Amino acid sequence: MGAVIELSTHGDARIARAREAAARVCDPEVPVLTIDDLGVLRDVRRDGETIEVVITPTYSGCPAMDMIALEVDLALEKAGFVHRKVTLSLSPAWTTDWMSEAGKAKLKAYGIAPPQGRAKGRGALFGVEEIPCPHCGSLDTRRVSEFGSTACKALWRCESCREPFDYFKCI
Repeated sequence: MGAVIELSTHGDARIARAREAAARVCDPEVPVLTIDDLGVLRDVRRDGETIEVVITPTYSGCPAMDMIALEVDLALEKAGFVHRKVTLSLSPAWTTDWMSEAGKAKLKAYGIAPPQGRAKGRGALFGVEEIPCPHCGSLDTRRVSEFGSTACKALWRCESCREPFDYFKCI
C-alpha cells in the first residue's frame, strides 16, 4: 500500500481480501507495476454485500483504464466476490507522488526512469533537465521527445551508454 492514503479496511476481512486481490492487478502498459505500485488503487469499501474498488487514472484519457477496471473486476470475481463494483474517480487527479518507492524501483529495473522529485512547481510542468539513465546511471542524458511510448512518458537517450529510454514524467 502506498503512503498517500490508507484504504478503508477498518478491520473488515472482506475488504482486506478484496484489497489484496485488486492490489495484484498489473498495469497493462507497464506490466511490472501493479495498480497499487502506481497509486491508481485509491480505495476499497463495502456497502452491504457489495465490494467497491475505486481507481483513479494516471490521466483522464488513459486508454488502459478500461482494461484495468476489467482486470480488477475479474480479480474480485476470482477471489469469490459476487457483488462487486469498480468505480473510476477523476478527483482528486492522480499524481506521480502517489507512486510507491517500490514501484519506482521496479520502473528503474524495467529500464524506465522513474519520476524525479515531486509533482509541484515549474519542473513538473516543463520537465526536468537531468534524468539519470536507468541502464547505466549516467546523468549525461538528453530529452529526445516530450512524448514517449505513452502520454505519461517522455523519450530520452543516454549519451554515455547510447541507450534510449522512457522517463515516467512527474505529473
